[in-house]
Amino acid sequence: MRLLECSDLNMSYETVPALKDLSFFVDAGDYLCIIGENGSGKTTLLKGLLGLKEPDSGLIEYIGITKREVGYMPQQTTIQKDFPASVMEVVLSGCLNREGFRVFYGKKDRELAVKNLETLSISDLAGKSYMELSGGQQQRVLLARALCATQRLLILDEPTISLDPVATSAFYGVVKSLNRDRNITIIMVSHDVSAAVQNASKILHLETTPLFFGSVEDYVNTDVGKRMLGAG
Repeated sequence: MRLLECSDLNMSYETVPALKDLSFFVDAGDYLCIIGENGSGKTTLLKGLLGLKEPDSGLIEYIGITKREVGYMPQQTTIQKDFPASVMEVVLSGCLNREGFRVFYGKKDRELAVKNLETLSISDLAGKSYMELSGGQQQRVLLARALCATQRLLILDEPTISLDPVATSAFYGVVKSLNRDRNITIIMVSHDVSAAVQNASKILHLETTPLFFGSVEDYVNTDVGKRMLGAG
């Protein structure tokens, strides 16, 4: 089942073209990694997918899913790392957009937050201060928060960029399990091409214009894939 399709997409950052002639799709159960150098259009594309920026031309279509059913995990800033709230409060905040703005959390919201803390093996952190956690723990909390917004599609923006190798490996394992065991579709922007190839099912390689879109198996046999992986 198709969830998302972009057709002949053109987008600009201020007056500079950021994406040209981009077409790709995401089906239910996909694990798509979007890779490319800085300035290749990855951030602009995410803004388009999230409805934060309109295309200059072309279409971004959600099919069989609404934007309200999308969970988003942004890059973490220094301010976010020092956010003075409990883990449970942070995770619960992911429930806010599922059914429109609400002032209070309901019983179902709290049950969902508890379930997602359990899914990510961080139930013991629920009462702790978010700002006192390690980087790996904070990323799991933010992933639990994103899961409170969706059971279908997660968009993750460079989620491992500030993690050490052990925490990075563990985080990739969690995301792959969500994709495999709970059939949650994943779109992840990543700078780590090797990890993308190991974990994803599809690759979208951008350099303003798309260099490649397709399966991981096909990507590793292309000239650009071999170059990025140091195999050619």
